Amino acid sequence: MKTVLSIVFSLISISVFAQKNKKQNSDQIISALTIPLTAENWDFPEGKVEFADFDSRPSMKISANGVQSILKNTEFVNGTIEFDMIPKDPYFATVYFRWQTPKENECFYLRTDQSRDSTATDAVQYAPSVSGVNLWDMLGHFQGSAYFWKDGWNHVKIVVSGFQMRAYVNDMVRPVIEVPRLEGNTSKGTIAFEGDCVVSNVVIKKDQTESLSPMPGADLTNHDPRYIRTWYVSKTIETPKGIDFSADLMPKPEDSWEVINSERMGLINLTRKFGGHQGMRKIVWLKVNVESKTAQKKKIALGFSDEVWVFLNGRHLYVDKNLYGSPIMKEPVGRLSLENSSFEIPFKEGKNEILIGVANSFYGWGIVARLENMNGISIIK
Repeated sequence: MKTVLSIVFSLISISVFAQKNKKQNSDQIISALTIPLTAENWDFPEGKVEFADFDSRPSMKISANGVQSILKNTEFVNGTIEFDMIPKDPYFATVYFRWQTPKENECFYLRTDQSRDSTATDAVQYAPSVSGVNLWDMLGHFQGSAYFWKDGWNHVKIVVSGFQMRAYVNDMVRPVIEVPRLEGNTSKGTIAFEGDCVVSNVVIKKDQTESLSPMPGADLTNHDPRYIRTWYVSKTIETPKGIDFSADLMPKPEDSWEVINSERMGLINLTRKFGGHQGMRKIVWLKVNVESKTAQKKKIALGFSDEVWVFLNGRHLYVDKNLYGSPIMKEPVGRLSLENSSFEIPFKEGKNEILIGVANSFYGWGIVARLENMNGISIIK
């Protein structure tokens, strides 16, 4: 009798498990949405996007650089986005997610001039748009290598979970980018494609995140006391045309200041606070007070975008420019990085004021500052 009951209970357990598994599989099938590549499902400029079979598969062909095709009536928060793409564009082929507007979104793109170069460090990049500014030059650490074809199909998968993201190109085992914290202002929105490309087999799997944690990953600089993370910031100043720098642009005694704190990796993100240049060159001032026990010199590593003027105790100390595409741009290729510059600060005994003017005329702007050590000095808050 005991054996019969055991068999019955086993059969019941198997049946319950099968029903549960069937329901989970059914839920996954329901949440996997194949997006129709037909004109009525997308917003796009007239005459720039074509919907037709390409290589015997339904496809969307965007025929111009910089043109966006935006999926209608869809809200994507977390999950997986997969698609096939032929990235014909000479520069970039982009997919946006959590797209709210052209000014606020998250994006991942291929640099098509790096196709078939597995050694390129910037073949792919994640970079959000914040206040209408794409932060590619501020977040150069979110780029990497990838092998893809410019004239053939590539399979792309993007997994988004809360604050984190992974992206895959062709190799579905090894991600080309892992983002521990998404930096855009949006938490939901639709998807969109941009660039001269052909797109097919677009599938959205809502809430299927492949066990990727929704919580932000660790910022390994958090426990490094050498970063100057809190500054006072002035209001923005528009520079007159034809004027690089003038004493008239220096802060005045009556100017107001407010505290600005760093984001991850010590970044003072002026773009998030002030937006972009909007056709005009702007300067803001950052200042911090440092107490030194003795007269001593300390080396500082300074990452910046785009131009800086550094003063110590009212005297000029350092000037430099990091202008992308010009001979004076800094490594790595005009992006903000601690690799940009380093110089010595001759602190006097007692209180010292570091004052940095930062100008913006191209994409994102900000600084990251790290002293060589904190021996005998402290930041006065």
